[in-house]
Amino acid sequence: MLRVMAHDVRAVEWTGQGLRLIDQTVLPHRLEHLDVRDVDTLVAAIRNLAVRGAPALGVAGAFGVAIAIRQAEREHWDDAARDAAIGRIRNARPTAVNLAAGVDRVLPLVPKGLDAVVAEAQALLDEDVHGNRAIGRHGADWILARTPDRPLRILTHCNAGALATAGWGTALGVVRELHARARVEVVYADETRPLLQGARLTAWELDQAGIPYLIQADGAAPATILRGLVDVAVVGADRIAANGDTANKVGTVSVALACAEAGIPFVVAAPWSTVDLNTASGGDIPIEERAPEEILAWNGAHAAPEGARAYNPAFDVTPAKLVSALVTETGVLEVSSGETPRRASSR
Repeated sequence: MLRVMAHDVRAVEWTGQGLRLIDQTVLPHRLEHLDVRDVDTLVAAIRNLAVRGAPALGVAGAFGVAIAIRQAEREHWDDAARDAAIGRIRNARPTAVNLAAGVDRVLPLVPKGLDAVVAEAQALLDEDVHGNRAIGRHGADWILARTPDRPLRILTHCNAGALATAGWGTALGVVRELHARARVEVVYADETRPLLQGARLTAWELDQAGIPYLIQADGAAPATILRGLVDVAVVGADRIAANGDTANKVGTVSVALACAEAGIPFVVAAPWSTVDLNTASGGDIPIEERAPEEILAWNGAHAAPEGARAYNPAFDVTPAKLVSALVTETGVLEVSSGETPRRASSR
């Protein structure tokens, strides 16, 4: 495996001609990149999870508008065809609000041309990296003030690291900051069925950073918490409703329920752009349902009886009352104590 330094991981980069994406479908066995120069390739990369994670999708969406502009010029599309292509990018995955937000951020600059769109998309990327560092600091400060004075046992679910962002990470950004302060004993990385983002991606990032970790089955997580083996759970988010309900990778809500029962903090780390104040509650969050084959087959072979059907939601929603803290780049909100999402002052 080609090793890279954790701070050098860049899931999304603009090359001047298009997007260079880490192909997350082949990690951890190979570190390969996709060069994306057309809308069809970008939409496919988003849908098959070659690029994933709410903040990374936001950046990819913003640069995707630039790709659509370049393709329109190259193939002599009219404005209607260009705008339809942009709409396909915007709607490629419904749950992560950042994808649409990234597209919407640069849309007003389309009449000003490619350079203006690229500059704004790059500004979004730079803001995400800077914001992730702030999330790490705020989250570490809050956790250390409320947990035992020793290296901590941390649980995380899915992947909310550099691979899911423009760099550094949200939930894993908090873990990295705690590790830098010599306050991590071990990280329990849930495998994250059915596509194993935790086993493949989070474990890869932790390995690159030299942070001790254990991979566990998703179903083991509640018992690990209730046995007293975990001090805090830190997860990311794909959309946070106005009341604090949080959509994240399916399996997250069981972690939150176990944390509540065990009396330990359940922390959500996400950029402010993941907060959707136009969505009143978790019941209004669209939940993506993915192909049945993801759980009916394994490595190309059938794993269920012929003719079996499947229910395959990609996300679940954790009620706000179970969220101890929401950490954004602007500070920390104690959601379960009644604070609703708003731009926080650092504390």
